[in-house]
Amino acid sequence: MHDPFPFPNPPWLSKAVQPFADYFYLPTLPLHIHEVLGSFLGYYFINIVVAPTVSRKLFPVKYGKLSPERKINWDVHVVSLCQSTLINVLALWVMFTDDERKNMDWQQRIWGYTGAAGMIQGLATGYFLWDLAVTLQNVKLFGPGMLAHALSALLVFSFGFRPFVNFYGCTFILYELSSPFLNFHWFFDKLDMTGSKAQLYNGIILLFTFFSCRLVWGTYQSVRVYQDVWKAINHKPLTSSIHIDALNNGTAAGMSAAAGNSAAPLDTGVMRFAGEEYVPLWLAFTYLGSNIILNTLNFYWFGKMIETVRKRFQPPKEERRKQKATATRSTGANGKVRVDLDETEVRRRKVAEDEPIDAIS
Repeated sequence: MHDPFPFPNPPWLSKAVQPFADYFYLPTLPLHIHEVLGSFLGYYFINIVVAPTVSRKLFPVKYGKLSPERKINWDVHVVSLCQSTLINVLALWVMFTDDERKNMDWQQRIWGYTGAAGMIQGLATGYFLWDLAVTLQNVKLFGPGMLAHALSALLVFSFGFRPFVNFYGCTFILYELSSPFLNFHWFFDKLDMTGSKAQLYNGIILLFTFFSCRLVWGTYQSVRVYQDVWKAINHKPLTSSIHIDALNNGTAAGMSAAAGNSAAPLDTGVMRFAGEEYVPLWLAFTYLGSNIILNTLNFYWFGKMIETVRKRFQPPKEERRKQKATATRSTGANGKVRVDLDETEVRRRKVAEDEPIDAIS
């Protein structure tokens, strides 16, 4: 399936990025560089212009009272909400309509390429590039966990331009299906709707989508990509000699083969960028290592999310403290001495913190 992005790639932009793509061996990056930069600049525009402007109009009091750090966090959640909604729709559309992608075998899932899947790679890479830039600028605010997430995600999706596991770009971007509900949960807290029915229903959907998409679907697809990469590592590369049949077809690729630049049979389909069908160990371990980091963070965050949601809706326990019994001695009118035991029971209610705990972003 061809790249369905509505705006064509300017030739000058592809030419400008070609040396970078050649140096890092990213053959398909020049085809999608306009989507990477367009995505990066678009989300940056939403971050610094759209999010503050719309938030001041819709929530002038709440947004105006936020500290500069909390405004940064608010604006980032607006960008995340826009990105996750858009990329989910596009990824699902590609998965259902791209017939070339549907029919891929394990070799094509590793080295294959389609323009539609490349578009998802480009848009996602642009977002994670923006995410990394913002996290680096505010690492004290977001913490090392979010920095590791941004860097790992950028590496994983950038490898798709080799192309390497281009097939799995749409698959793993569906992690974002839970992100809209995660952002809504965060906004409910900031808008004094903590513990409301809206937050409760949203929290149920959030936990369900996070568990289903990231833990179940994500783990299953991770096992599949591990299996495919293992097969690729043990796959015998194609010969480095020139494919003789390519010399007689009269095409530009055939002329390239005649010049000694082709090491594999010519292919104009999904395997046209496959090259020698070889996966270096550093690439396999870097990709799988990044994938493991992302999955580990998902399990960690799911535990934190359950804890956070429970704190919103679980009533605080009452603590009881009994005072020591006190003896009171008194003398009655008849001269008799009476001793009274007074045992007072004091109940204390645990007061919730004024500032609600932020949801994981």
